[in-house]
Amino acid sequence: MLVEDIQTDIAIVGGGITGVSLAWRLVQAGRSVVLLEANALGVGDTGNSTGNLYATVSSGLRAIRQKWGDDVVRQVAQSRGEAVDWIEEHVHRLGIDCAFRRCPLVRYPASADARDGIEAEFEASLAAGLAIRREGVLPPGLPHAHGDALVLEQQAQFHPLAYVLALARHAADNGCRIFERSPVIELDRSQQLLRTERGSVKAQHIVLATHSPSGFHLMQAGMVPHREYGLAAPLNGDSFPAGIFYAEGSERLSVRGLDTTQGNYLVCVGQTAKTGQHDAAAAMARLEESARLRLGIRQIAFRWSAQNFPSPDGLPYIGKDAFGCYVATGFATDGLTYGTLAAAIIADRILGADNRWSELYRATRLTAVKSAKGTAEEVVSMGKALIQDYLTRRQHEQLQSLAPGSAAIAELEGERVAAYRDPAGRLFAVSPVCTHMKCIVHWNAVEASWDCPCHGSRFAPDGSVLSGPALAPLTIKLVPDQESGT
Repeated sequence: MLVEDIQTDIAIVGGGITGVSLAWRLVQAGRSVVLLEANALGVGDTGNSTGNLYATVSSGLRAIRQKWGDDVVRQVAQSRGEAVDWIEEHVHRLGIDCAFRRCPLVRYPASADARDGIEAEFEASLAAGLAIRREGVLPPGLPHAHGDALVLEQQAQFHPLAYVLALARHAADNGCRIFERSPVIELDRSQQLLRTERGSVKAQHIVLATHSPSGFHLMQAGMVPHREYGLAAPLNGDSFPAGIFYAEGSERLSVRGLDTTQGNYLVCVGQTAKTGQHDAAAAMARLEESARLRLGIRQIAFRWSAQNFPSPDGLPYIGKDAFGCYVATGFATDGLTYGTLAAAIIADRILGADNRWSELYRATRLTAVKSAKGTAEEVVSMGKALIQDYLTRRQHEQLQSLAPGSAAIAELEGERVAAYRDPAGRLFAVSPVCTHMKCIVHWNAVEASWDCPCHGSRFAPDGSVLSGPALAPLTIKLVPDQESGT
């Protein structure tokens, strides 16, 4: 934890793969670096990711090709491929034990209506310069495909948390000062100053490597935050083919095998939905049902979800923003590779070196036509949330009716509060108004958090910030002793 006022060349906010990779690059160049992480290194969306690395993008290159054309789709694939190569190089160079392996990525139609999309993806992949091929039969253990699958060899998988922690140790050994449990509560751009609860950092350069940048940014207007759900099922001695497997159709599903010292697992990810605008428990239940029906799993060992922020024009924002800070956001569900690429681009910008990808992903680009649909979707999404939560009169629950393990927007002395009663009966009551832009938070039963439907901020039951862009916690509301259950 940061407990002093310090100065540095570069201050990085965020201890996921983007921030840690950037810290390593900069200390290798002899720069003074401070990294601030609100919780613990890698435990956010980096640690909750699948560990898949690839030159394509998870949703497919065809949408990027349609918006941007063949030249851009080729640059996207090439830049992402270089990022995967950089990870592999440093795994070997630094001796990082993270189960890195090369493997194929297989994309197949899970229903007949997905065939046209698969064909368009084949053409987009060829336009991108990828050595993709068709395959008529899927490996054993996968469900029936309704047409040819697409196979892209020499993609990769690793354990992202093990990788990030090891790279952070190397960065620290080379002079990077890392402070965990040090959430930024104020960003003063005029002074190039970051304040935490017990300290501050003044820097020549500030990098916001926090998914959606902390505080207020114009680019947030077009990014619709989403959550994606995951589960891990023990294989119990059964084998599963190496690779990244994407099922396309009415219900997308990502599958991979995972070997650990505690056993081998089948990891399934799917059911993407807008943050704070859906029933998280129901989404997880649908994923479980899909995995049982399509993959025959019988037991579930782990459940989780992770957040992502797609940009409206399909490309991430990487580089210096309009206020002078560096940002890296809009990665959608491709953050491990894009985060590594962002570290390279931002490091080169800070060090005064040329980077051939910096203009492609420029954070201040204006793409009104390409962004129109995504921006309109976010405006409608935010407006819908505001109307439902502020203008619709609802009957709120009373605190006394909250059962252990449940949460609701309830009433406390005529005022609505976001209330949660934990399994032990302790009651937490906080303001339901997000401190970022005043939307009303919604309960996420899978992660036991209050999630904002507008820009994706997330809060613990006690109101503390789990993830931004909000900087300030939800206001704690006093609960009378007779209502507290303690």
